[in-house]
Amino acid sequence: MHVMILGAAGMVGRKLVEKIAREPLAFGRSITRLTLADAFQPPVPETLQSVSTTQIVDLAAAGVADRLIESRPDLIFHLAAIVSGEAEADFDKGYAVNLDGTRALFDAIRQLSLKSAYVPRVVFASSIAVFGTPFPEVIPDEFFATPLTSYGTQKAIAELLLADYSRRGIFDGIGIRLPTICVRPGAPNKAASGFFSNILREPLVGKEAILPVSDSVRHWFASPRAAVGFFVHAATIDTARIGARRNLTMPGLSALVSEEIDALRRVAGDKAVALIKRVPDPVIERIVAGWPTQFDATRASSLGFKAETSFDEILQVHIEDELGGRIA
Repeated sequence: MHVMILGAAGMVGRKLVEKIAREPLAFGRSITRLTLADAFQPPVPETLQSVSTTQIVDLAAAGVADRLIESRPDLIFHLAAIVSGEAEADFDKGYAVNLDGTRALFDAIRQLSLKSAYVPRVVFASSIAVFGTPFPEVIPDEFFATPLTSYGTQKAIAELLLADYSRRGIFDGIGIRLPTICVRPGAPNKAASGFFSNILREPLVGKEAILPVSDSVRHWFASPRAAVGFFVHAATIDTARIGARRNLTMPGLSALVSEEIDALRRVAGDKAVALIKRVPDPVIERIVAGWPTQFDATRASSLGFKAETSFDEILQVHIEDELGGRIA
């Protein structure tokens, strides 16, 4: 089995590769070839070096997608994207990477499928940013996509393309609408949602973190471990069970910022909570105000997708996976 991960240097991409290293049969077959591509050098675990190749690429550049797909990967994870805050700040870059790069990938598969029998599984990282206000209190699976950010618009367009290319039998696609991933490891990034992780990750290691929004902000969350589980399950599920509606809202946890902070206090005490500094940011507040807060993800749950049910669980995942089970 040939697996390709686009965006392999990103947080979810790296963790997916680590999952493969730990569980070589995660997708039900032996991986004989693993192609890792990103705009930055993807890391390769030692146990996978014999089957792995890495490429530093710009997916939207002319001919790049065609060259990647020439190797006929059986399973393609498309995780490559410009994150929400950066896509909003840089209109051209956001559309070039998030839309043009995706269209180039999908059409490269189409061109090869016209020449020979080639129908790979494509798992696409979408986002709950495809939804925009006004919302019902709980957003059902049938709710329509009306994004209020460029990032959400780019993801919504890609979802439509994925459904259409799948309908035509060009590839077997499934779109995963990710909750906000928390707690994200590593340094803060340019995602507008980054503060949700920052206010937990930094205090857990004795560092100060900035909270740019009110404690009353509610959002939809899942851990990095759950996100990897979503993609692995999407890679192996019988898509006949999904039908024509190829894009799924993943299960998650609806929680207030204050509930995040309460969980931090239970785990690390008042000393950690005191490291959170409230510095309102009108730009972030405006973006977050247009985001959904709670979903009824019955459809994905019935198909076997699973996530955490409390912030204590999410914090525990971070402590186990990133801090070796210990906190400052």
